[in-house]
Amino acid sequence: MYRQRGWLIGEGRCGGKAKGLAFALSSLEGSALGEQIRLPDFTYVLTTEVFGDFLVSSGLEDLYDEEDWESVRPRIDGAPLSPALREDLERILEEAGDVPLAIRSSSLLEDSLSLSFAGKYETCFSPNTGSREERLASLERCVKTVWASLFNPSARAYRAKHGREDRKESMAVLVQQVVGRPREGYYYPELAGALFSRVFRRPTPRVRKEDGVMRLCFGLGTRTVDRGNARVFYLTNPALRPEGNRPSQIAESSQVDFDYIDQTYGAFLTGSLSHLFLPFILRNHRNAGAFIEHYGDEALHSTLADPGIPTRPLFTFPGLPQRSRHLFDLSSRLMAHLETTMGTPVDLEFTYETEGEEFHLVQMRPLASFEEMARVRIPDLPEERVLLRGDRMVSNGRMEGLSHLVYVDPEAYVNRWDPVGAAQAVGEFNRRLRDTPYVLVGPGRWGSRNPALGVPVQYAQICHCGCLAELSLPQYGFTPELSYGTHFFLDMDNDGILYLPVFAGQPRNAFRDDWFETTPCETGSHPAVRLYRGTFDIFLDGESETGVVAAR
Repeated sequence: MYRQRGWLIGEGRCGGKAKGLAFALSSLEGSALGEQIRLPDFTYVLTTEVFGDFLVSSGLEDLYDEEDWESVRPRIDGAPLSPALREDLERILEEAGDVPLAIRSSSLLEDSLSLSFAGKYETCFSPNTGSREERLASLERCVKTVWASLFNPSARAYRAKHGREDRKESMAVLVQQVVGRPREGYYYPELAGALFSRVFRRPTPRVRKEDGVMRLCFGLGTRTVDRGNARVFYLTNPALRPEGNRPSQIAESSQVDFDYIDQTYGAFLTGSLSHLFLPFILRNHRNAGAFIEHYGDEALHSTLADPGIPTRPLFTFPGLPQRSRHLFDLSSRLMAHLETTMGTPVDLEFTYETEGEEFHLVQMRPLASFEEMARVRIPDLPEERVLLRGDRMVSNGRMEGLSHLVYVDPEAYVNRWDPVGAAQAVGEFNRRLRDTPYVLVGPGRWGSRNPALGVPVQYAQICHCGCLAELSLPQYGFTPELSYGTHFFLDMDNDGILYLPVFAGQPRNAFRDDWFETTPCETGSHPAVRLYRGTFDIFLDGESETGVVAAR
């Protein structure tokens, strides 16, 4: 595919992400779906040979053994690209014109049947604005950013956990157009999302594994894979909301901010519905009424209504399944087709324009499987033994006799505000417990990029835990993010980590904060982070939608 179109740069290998996209193209050619699914107009591949030559010519082969991550990027940035590679990049810019570019990783191990590496390597956006020299410099920086990400701590930890040697990995790079449209100087797709042909972590037994799920956001697709707010649609039951159906629950989990590329200033930026962007969106999106509702006084209101009270706009996508039935029908057919032709469950990323019903497939890979146990019966436990109980997003699982529990105290996390320090303290305990699976408990969303939503840990800081629990504590503004489909959940699937969200104060949920306050523990380098020793059991029953963490 790439060589035939003149998109292959170098004689090496093209990596997992490039192979997935090529498979999708060959699978769709000649099929009934082929005329309805578009791919990016170009996808150039800088093969692993290009990366290897860069390391050798720059004397950077020792980076595979470099443990100081902070020194890696400056060394790569300081090494020049070869004149031949710069000419190739100029050729890419010539074809791209004024379209922004997405520069994506495509490593040898990435997106394989056994390992996804989801979120471990970088994707970088170049606005592709300014002078020729400025555009080339931006593209060079992005390529080097992707190359450098091969050596980041989370990627190293992921390889080590799965028995892969660092030197057996190498990096190819994809350079694609950013699929979208310019709108008054702002460039983005109307909708972007991720699709999964199987639902391995179901919010309820009413959802079957084979039903498929979509995670969707307005604007650039960064928010579909991070632990921010995005809308989840189960393809056979689009009305089902894992977060709950009360207006307050919907408002708490709905997207407010969206990402775009400002072509005037040449920058990747974030806009907010709550500021000046609502009139802009209503002006530029004919179907905005299917995306946006206003929330106020414990109720959701149409964009056409005047509730007569203060409200705030949210991306809740209330009318999308009805207004854009084409998107859901096409998604179901596409996922069934790709799973059949590939012979394994798949996930993909896409963009969609409701005006014109334009569906672009941006990337595709095998879906990492989560081997759920047979039903787990929860034993009768004295109430004083139960530390945590939850009733949502429960998959069957069981672990007994764990000797350690790491806990982040929500009050200390907020009052002694140092999110990076808290994440580092968790990582220190994680390294100490690398040979001992442990229970990890904390407020809100583990791994969120917004520290107000949860502790902003990286994979390398929590990779050895056996069970991860998230606490919903409205008094502090923390709530779990129950959406299957983020890189975070894909990691848990790959690693077989058990997951339990707990909504403190709600029926069928329990959080024994008194136990955490009175039980002796070791305090970490951040005062919010504590290590408890004992004997801990986890029982998750997906049929009754009940999970508990208990102390003996």
